[in-house]
This record gives sequence, C-alpha cells and structure tokens, in this order.
Amino acid sequence: MSRTNFQELLDAGVHFGHLARKWNPKMAPYIFDQKNGIHIIDLHKSIVKIDEAAEAMKELAKSGRKILFVATKKQAKDIVSEKATAVNMPSVTERWAGGMLTNFPTIRKAIKKMSTIDRMKEDGTFDKLAKRERLQVDRQREKLEKNLGSIRDMSRLPSALFVVDIQKEANAVKEANRLNIPVFAMVDTCCDPSPIDYVIPANDDAAKSIECVMNVLCQAIQEGLEERKLEKDKEVAEEEAAVKPTGKKLRARRGAQQVNVEAEAPAAKTEE
Repeated sequence: MSRTNFQELLDAGVHFGHLARKWNPKMAPYIFDQKNGIHIIDLHKSIVKIDEAAEAMKELAKSGRKILFVATKKQAKDIVSEKATAVNMPSVTERWAGGMLTNFPTIRKAIKKMSTIDRMKEDGTFDKLAKRERLQVDRQREKLEKNLGSIRDMSRLPSALFVVDIQKEANAVKEANRLNIPVFAMVDTCCDPSPIDYVIPANDDAAKSIECVMNVLCQAIQEGLEERKLEKDKEVAEEEAAVKPTGKKLRARRGAQQVNVEAEAPAAKTEE
C-alpha cells in the first residue's frame, strides 16, 4: 500500500515544475505535460519515488543510522529543521560549510569548541572572563551555532543526505557523491537528477510541497525508530529471561538444595 496520497500531493502543488524554457532534458521521464509555459510533473511517478525513498529511510532509521537534512532556502529551512528535529535527525538550514563531509575531522573540532564554550558557561568560568572576552566568546558561539546547527551531536559521518533544491545545495551533493554517501532529494524539472540516488520529482520551491513530502518521509523514519526500540526492548527482555530463573527452575533448585541438606544430616550423625 502506498504511503503517499495523490490528492494531498495535488493540493500541495507538488506537480508544479519549473519554466519549460529552463528545463533539464534528463527530467523528461518525470514530466507529464506543459501548461502556460510551466512543466507539470507526473504525480504517479512522484508517488512511486516518494514511497521508495520513505522505505529506504525507514530501514536506515531502524538500523540506527543518521540522515542529514540539508535545506538553506528561505521557504524550506524552517520546515526541514522542525521535521528533522522531531525525528531526532541532524540538519543544516543556515549555510553549508565547505568540507562539512569531506573535511569532517575539522568540523568535529569546531563542534568540540562549541561544547567547550557551553561548559564554560555552566561551570562559571565564563563569568570570570573580562567583559570584552565574554563578548568575543559569545560572538564565536553564535557563529558556530549558525554554521553547525544541529550537527553538533553528529559523532560520525551521516549514512545519507536529504536535500531540498540540489542546485542551491550543489556543494553538499558533490561532497556526498565523493564519499559515496547516498543522496535523497526533491528534484525539480530544471535540475540534473544524475548525481542523486533517490530522486523525488517534485516542486522544490513551494513550502506546502516541501512540507507534504517531508511529512511522508519523517513518518517513515519515525516508524523505523519505533521498530528499532521494540527490537531493543525485546532483546533486553530475552537477556533478562535467560539470566533470571523462572519459577519452575527456582523451585527445582530449592528442591535440590533441600535433598542435599537431608543427605548430609545422617552422615554427620554417624560420625558422632
């Protein structure tokens, strides 16, 4: 059964592509028609691709891996940040720092610096600094927060990227390709889908369209996380059951102990 509802995609304007004169011929298989100089995306194909991406994301989440969401354009950033945070996934919504993937050790150093500043504020060291130094540290913290955002908890490279507008986020896509990290993306009719592993043909300019696609994907991720939690709980219960003796085993053990005590008693009497 499909996760995606045709009418919902239609109402959200997911089918509106880019201007026909700015199209990329490689998107031809996903184009249904042209109306008033604008390409119309075939929503039946979009549904297939969204479902395919959702299942893949669910499996990633189920196996405990992280998907990095990237969207810095105005109409996408708030939606993507909110939805990604809700499913405990990292996101970059302000600016893609060059080398965020290919030079990850340096990025980790910046994250460590941010954590150090936070510790200074917690243990009172920050308050002991001169006023000018405090201002400098605050500015540095703000800059790091803006550039790194929610990737501060990312201890290793993500297992996949989700991108809104692959033209705007071209550097992120290039870095992921270089490291063989799978890329999921909403791809409009003006884009080249070649570098993308999971192409989702969709309007990447409208907030409603972005939110509609994000809802389906994040719901799948949530399902994966819940299934992972159930499996872990089951494993813990099985381990506890293996260690802890059942009532039947406990009674048998007590019975054996009682027999041993009774067997030892006459022997002690005979020795006397």
